[in-house]
Order: sequence, then structure tokens, then C-alpha cells
Amino acid sequence: MMEMYFGSMENEECRIDSIAQSWSVISKAGDNDKKYISMESLENHLIDRENGIIKLLDPPFEKSKLEPGYIKAYLPGVRENGGQYTHSSVWVIIAEAMLGFGDKALELYRMINPIEHSRTKEASKKYKVEPYVIPADIYGAGNLAGRGGWTWYTGSASWYYKAGIEDLLGLKVEEGYLKVEPCIPKDWKEYQMKYQYKESQYDIIVKNPNGKNGFEPESSKVLLNGNKVENRIKLDGSRNVYHLEVEL
Repeated sequence: MMEMYFGSMENEECRIDSIAQSWSVISKAGDNDKKYISMESLENHLIDRENGIIKLLDPPFEKSKLEPGYIKAYLPGVRENGGQYTHSSVWVIIAEAMLGFGDKALELYRMINPIEHSRTKEASKKYKVEPYVIPADIYGAGNLAGRGGWTWYTGSASWYYKAGIEDLLGLKVEEGYLKVEPCIPKDWKEYQMKYQYKESQYDIIVKNPNGKNGFEPESSKVLLNGNKVENRIKLDGSRNVYHLEVEL
């Protein structure tokens, strides 16, 4: 039985697949140097700024002997076959944030926002679907490039929301503890968040006076109601208001 590999530079089609690239970072399974190399390759081959999309794979399946399953039934550039599959696009953003590339992460986060496909009448005519909901996919090749596919896709919307709140703004809640670990552009000077936990409210302000991309344990500081604390705060839901200040 012949073995087939996808995402290999030796292939005629599907020479690169974004899932392997981004999940080498997200899973923490990739070697340190190779994680950066894999994301650089992804940026060079899968980010299509002209059409505002992040492709799942490239080139699309069409005539080669590779048999990836049902996605080959789609036309080249449609849905998983070389278009933007939005789940995987958000994973790219999360991977960029995990590597500390706040400027890249926000650029891509904005780029795949549906409203960016509808800034002009010309762009809207190409996109053709609602500009206010996340699509499952956007076509990525030929005269259909940039056209939206299946919209109102809750799975992709959830990943997009999660990436924005947790990976960019850095609000992370786990096992009853809160921490703020943002990955933002260096030119962001300040932003605020409010987090409701049971009957308590956490008013959070993040300051970035030194133009950093993220939290650095050795130099950043966290103040809870004016007192310096670790960046791991046990949540309390007993009708209190907490003021949390994070300086990057």
C-alpha cells in the first residue's frame, strides 16, 4: 500500500497545511526553532492579504494522486480545499500570540473580521455574504477568491471570541484563578476590561508604557486594590468590587 503525506514540500498539491504549522505551536510539541520556521512558512504561503484570508492549505487538491477524502470533491480554493477555513485561521492567530507576536496576531485578527470584507461597495460585491457574522469559509482561488461561504458558523465564532479575549487581551480564568497575560501590539498604551465572577466584579486596566507585546514576569507588575500580587488571583464571588492593574 502506497503511503501518502500531506503538507510536504515534495507534493504537487497541499505542499503546506496550516493545521500542522499552527498546532506545532499550540500543542507545544514543536521544537523551539522549528516552531518559528513553521509559522514563517505559513505566513509566506498561506496568508493572502489581497483577499484578506488565511488559507487552510496550498496548492489546492485537483489533479494529483493524493486522496485526502471528501475535500477533494470541492473545487480548488473552495472551503477546506485551499480556501479559508475559519477555525484554522483562528488557530494561526492563537499560535502567533503564543509566540509573542502581538502585532502580527492583531493584524490577522482584524484581517479576517467579516467587516473588513465589506468596507467598500466593491469589496461587498465580492464577499457577497453578511458582514456581521463569522463565516465557516471564504473561497481562496480563481475568480471566486474572497467570496464568503457558509455563514453564522458558531464553531468559528467561538474560536474567534476565545482568541480575542484570552490570547490577545489576555484574560484567562482557570480552576478558580484569574491571570492577565496579553499579547498585544507594541503601540497599544492602555485598555480596560470588566469581568463578572458570580456576584463580584473585577475592573481591570492594562497599561503598556514601555511598548511591550506581552506580560514579562521579571519586569511586569500586578496590583490588586493597590497591593502588589502575583499574576494568579484567586477569584472571589462574594459581592465585592476589585480593581486590578497590570503594567506590562
